[in-house]
Amino acid sequence: MRDRYAFFTSVAVRWGDMDALGHVNNIQFFAYFEQARIQFFEAVGADKVWDAEQGPILASASCNFLKPIVYPIDLEVGLAVTDIRNRSFGASLAIFRKDSDEMFAEGKNGIVWVNYPAGKAINLPPVLVEGLNKFKP
Repeated sequence: MRDRYAFFTSVAVRWGDMDALGHVNNIQFFAYFEQARIQFFEAVGADKVWDAEQGPILASASCNFLKPIVYPIDLEVGLAVTDIRNRSFGASLAIFRKDSDEMFAEGKNGIVWVNYPAGKAINLPPVLVEGLNKFKP
């Protein structure tokens, strides 16, 4: 399963991520995806072109919860670019037990590159497209 993902980052599960039912709250799964997405942006060079004028927005997000996560545990989030279009790209994500194929959740993100002041989608910068292509499975 891990071989479907080209980028991995470690995620620290905090005691405060747990809810009254004794497992990590569902909203935290999205926070773990967000943490991986931001580190992924740095890995693909988005920080070279992301500024007050332009950058990414999360246009869509989904998560299939496969099993509960219980503290303490070491996790990794895997990410793979699934498709690259002119103004956007898709990503597949999964949460794994560190150094294991045990998967807790899998999700999808749609990311659009935007001119922030204009509020309009613009073409992905070439340096970003080059970086994204390195993380397609």
